Amino acid sequence: MKLALLLIYFAIMVGIGLYCRKHTTDVAGFVLGGRSVGPWLTAFAYGTSYFSAVVFVGYAGQFGWKYGIAATWAGIGNALVGSLLAWVVLGRRTRIMTQHFNSATMPQFFGERFQSKGLKIGASVIVFLFLIPYTASLFNGLSRLFGMAFHMDYAICIILMGVLTGIYVIAGGYMATAINDFVQGCVMLVGICVVIAAVLNTQGGFTEALHSLGAVSDPTTPNGEVPGIFASFFGPDPVNLLGVVLLTSLGTWGLPQMVQKFYAIKSEDSIQKGTIISTLFAFVVAGGCYFLGGFGRLFSDRVDIAADGYDSIIPAMMEGLPDLLIAIVVILVLSASMSTLSSLVIASSSTMTIDLLKDNVIKDLNDRETIFIIRCFIVVFVLISMIIAIVQYKFSIGFIAQLMGVSWGALAGAFLAPFLYGLYWKKVTKAACWTSFLFGSGIMVLNLLQNAFFPELFPVLLRSPINCGAFAMLAGLVIVPVVSLFTQTPDQAMVDQAFACYEKKSPVSQKNALSD
Repeated sequence: MKLALLLIYFAIMVGIGLYCRKHTTDVAGFVLGGRSVGPWLTAFAYGTSYFSAVVFVGYAGQFGWKYGIAATWAGIGNALVGSLLAWVVLGRRTRIMTQHFNSATMPQFFGERFQSKGLKIGASVIVFLFLIPYTASLFNGLSRLFGMAFHMDYAICIILMGVLTGIYVIAGGYMATAINDFVQGCVMLVGICVVIAAVLNTQGGFTEALHSLGAVSDPTTPNGEVPGIFASFFGPDPVNLLGVVLLTSLGTWGLPQMVQKFYAIKSEDSIQKGTIISTLFAFVVAGGCYFLGGFGRLFSDRVDIAADGYDSIIPAMMEGLPDLLIAIVVILVLSASMSTLSSLVIASSSTMTIDLLKDNVIKDLNDRETIFIIRCFIVVFVLISMIIAIVQYKFSIGFIAQLMGVSWGALAGAFLAPFLYGLYWKKVTKAACWTSFLFGSGIMVLNLLQNAFFPELFPVLLRSPINCGAFAMLAGLVIVPVVSLFTQTPDQAMVDQAFACYEKKSPVSQKNALSD
């Protein structure tokens, strides 16, 4: 039964990819689905790209163990800040301004918005350096689930997932990714609800499970010896929990593969509908993941954190479930990972082709040649991520694991502030963008190096990559306006023209309004 469901799932993914080949005749069609993707597909694409196996297996297990039921705040933050507020603040302006500049990637937006080829290349380099290890981290947590369900070697699991994702992305581009994300999102919605009900049922139901969690104590955790702390509203360590909420919620505003979803949505009306759909999706999936992880300590007799790490918690909670439920869990985690992997590789490959190679290394590329190179890079990036994941699994190289950990913070710390201010403030300068790029990525690299060479370099609060990433994002929101006040302003006519596009209603929206 487990194998049959898995084969059906794989067949659907590949079939959708082949069906969507008709949308890949030009670069806009391949990278952005022709900017004609509706609210349901866009909202599900946003949500499934947001929540991968890193969240379901890694973060849910880790933060649920550390903070108890209070870890649910991370899911609530993801829904309200990472989804609702992101769509309200970024959605309309991102769609309109990227259309005005005809930009298909985040580095291309920076290059056009600030009239700087250097900024475009600099942003592309940051994407290349940090998006690839982040892509490899998506495979984390799958090994135990596949081993438990199929007794299959982890390397085979990685190869299957990488090859199948590559096939449907190469064949159908962004539209195949969006449609597959919708299917995968439906699996995630149903799967997380079923799994929560099944796991809590093994503990006597929600009330009994919460009562048992309240009896747990852990003297090795700050405030962990306080009675009922792991079943409390804010948990044992609310300060570090706030860092988790900030990084996992606000961080998405600066991630290229997330913001790109707003480039492709077809109308302003679709943005309004997508906002509601995306927020509800995040409440169920993210809230459900962290809520489930909050009960991880009830399964401490099956887990050895010191030997197996936090990734072992969620799989341990699944042990003993019926075959059908285990199959649902495996497909749920595969859906979460494959959807995010597809978004990452299409963002990485389009950035390398459009922003680095085109007009810099290779002149006069037509659409057909550009799409061919993007497809080649998709193959390269999938292979690199697979190799990194397998090497990390076989040899447990600490540096790779740490690089995966800092990637999210580096990307969000570098891009969030200049992108946000670039949409809303006319006086943002090129120098301010460079400062944010260098500070955000630089501080995360230092955080990475401190563990190996400079253990006392950072204050205690910032030694965690999570907290350091949150600090990089918040610091960027201060750095960009301050530097902009003291550096050369951009061309006023160009900026005025760009911001004037916000006052014009797009042709698609006008057409929709007339039809309404």
